[in-house]
Amino acid sequence: MTLVQDLSAVHRLAGSLLNGRQDSGDLGRFRLTPDQVAAFHENGFVCGVKIFEPDQADQLLEELAGLLDPGHPGNHLFYEYNSNESKDPSRVLFHALGAWRITPGFHDSLWNPAFTVPASQILDGPVRFWHDQLFCKPARHGGVVAWHQDYSYWTRTIPMAHLTCWIALEDASVDNGCLHYLPGSHKWDLLPITGLAGNMDSIREVLTPHQADAFEKPVPIELKKGYATFHHPLLVHGSFENRTERQRRALVLNAFRDGTRSDSDQELLHGVPPIPKGGKMEGRFFPLLFDPGVGMIQNG
Repeated sequence: MTLVQDLSAVHRLAGSLLNGRQDSGDLGRFRLTPDQVAAFHENGFVCGVKIFEPDQADQLLEELAGLLDPGHPGNHLFYEYNSNESKDPSRVLFHALGAWRITPGFHDSLWNPAFTVPASQILDGPVRFWHDQLFCKPARHGGVVAWHQDYSYWTRTIPMAHLTCWIALEDASVDNGCLHYLPGSHKWDLLPITGLAGNMDSIREVLTPHQADAFEKPVPIELKKGYATFHHPLLVHGSFENRTERQRRALVLNAFRDGTRSDSDQELLHGVPPIPKGGKMEGRFFPLLFDPGVGMIQNG
């Protein structure tokens, strides 16, 4: 079997995805406007942020095509790998965590200033990596991602200083199952976990009448290829089925502000050595990506 290098040990660019586009001398062009940052804090999200050029998205899609094969030689490096998270063959949702460890493009995505600079603005400080996710809905029978809050899955870390960046690797529309948000729901309390796939509306079982009313006006987040939306860890979101003739594939980069700590003595991600409860989240698997006082961070 071909050996695959575990790129979690490489805290510098490993491939050609960025090709000098990360020039630290002009990071200002990646900054969000004050109005965009204000909109994030008011609504819980800011969308339409360009992360990749079309050719960069194509490179990632090429790498993704190999990773979709359970027999890929780097498959053992995923923290989680679900060929179909829904378990229903008529409603397929591919979902995997850990691609950054396996291929150079997904690895280098973490250090892309088009991601790290806005993330630092929103988090108001240095940015550390949490984990990545791949979400893929095939044509004609793509499954749902049920309504949920991201932090409900992340309570093993404190404080809640997290951020999600959802990146469309191809056009995401209402028809092929784009993301939907409930604006302002980031101001709700933490809700119980009710499942990520299968039943879109399981979350309704744990809502107050006022919260349930918000589901009458979800906002679709349609994105062009290479564009992203950033959202708050408590913002309620989900995505519907894909019944079109085209796929819907996305990369999600999850980050937190430097200083976030472990709240568990158990492993935080499958196969990752535990960080004792109260210990700072850092090291090989949680690299520092960007410090606004320094710029791009790349350690050999």
